[in-house]
Amino acid sequence: MECLAYLYRLFFEVEYLFDVNEQSFNPPPKVKSGVIRLRPAKTKLAMKSEAGFFLLVKTAFNQRRKTLRNAVKGLFEPEVLTDKLFDKRAEQLSVQQFAELSFKMK
Repeated sequence: MECLAYLYRLFFEVEYLFDVNEQSFNPPPKVKSGVIRLRPAKTKLAMKSEAGFFLLVKTAFNQRRKTLRNAVKGLFEPEVLTDKLFDKRAEQLSVQQFAELSFKMK
């Protein structure tokens, strides 16, 4: 999941509807396309702040080949970074996990 997908899921329920054939475009793209439906989320995730959540997700995905610990180390105190969750990469975390981490930021 990409950075924008996490940010969308904060405010919307995302439903994948169908694929779009490459031949529907001129010139045909070299990537797959699809159509999604966005509906306003019925519940809002608890987080420290939206700005903090956005910063955390964007920072994590800026260097997503790195472990979360290395990508976001400037946002957390060293003792927080000892959590096993920081051994994962950004795309391995759920939106809920990012929201929970926002409470532990500096």
